Amino acid sequence: MADEAQIYRELMRFKPDNLTPNGWAIRAGVSRTVWADMRRHGNPSRRTLEKLLIAAGSSLAEFEALRVEGDRPASKNAIKGVEDTRASAWTSAHLPFLPLVGTDLAGEWQAPGSGIALVDVRPGEILERLPRPVSLAGDPQAYAMTIVAKSMWPRFRPGRRVAISPRASVAIGDDVLLSLASGSLAVIGELVERANHCAELRQFNPDRTFSIDSAEIRSIHKIVGDLI
Repeated sequence: MADEAQIYRELMRFKPDNLTPNGWAIRAGVSRTVWADMRRHGNPSRRTLEKLLIAAGSSLAEFEALRVEGDRPASKNAIKGVEDTRASAWTSAHLPFLPLVGTDLAGEWQAPGSGIALVDVRPGEILERLPRPVSLAGDPQAYAMTIVAKSMWPRFRPGRRVAISPRASVAIGDDVLLSLASGSLAVIGELVERANHCAELRQFNPDRTFSIDSAEIRSIHKIVGDLI
């Protein structure tokens, strides 16, 4: 399908014949959230790829060779008749680490009782350096943060680390980190609408749709996926 990420389509060449895609993810121990995000946005971690490929009787080395050489996999579990001549190189070259920045809960947006979670995001405070996904190799400004609010459950659970790309284009339906113009505060949500005068976001727990005036917005960065 056109809305499926390229890396997902490439992985489908390795899917065991006796399993559906979701069944494969369950056997590999990959969560539904990670699987859905990978299918839509790409950007799986190497650990996620390893788990899927091991469950398919293959390996990350074989998958990397496929992407570099553009050949069909030798695995007996590969699906026949699936071709993607646009496969890009996936190399094992060292990549700079992805900084994990400090995050904390900071109350609620607008007024107590709104139910819209505010998060304090501190880019200058690097807590840890994580392996960088290959898909973010070309984005030196990319960073990671820990989800600290329940506002996006079940899409993102508290404690989950996510990768964020300031360079990635943002579209309706994307999960985003919207930083407010004053201070280090931000809100997280699914982008529902974006106009010259405002941005409209939705959070899921509790279910709220809310608008923020453009004058109050410093930046909108795309959440490109979970990190495992």
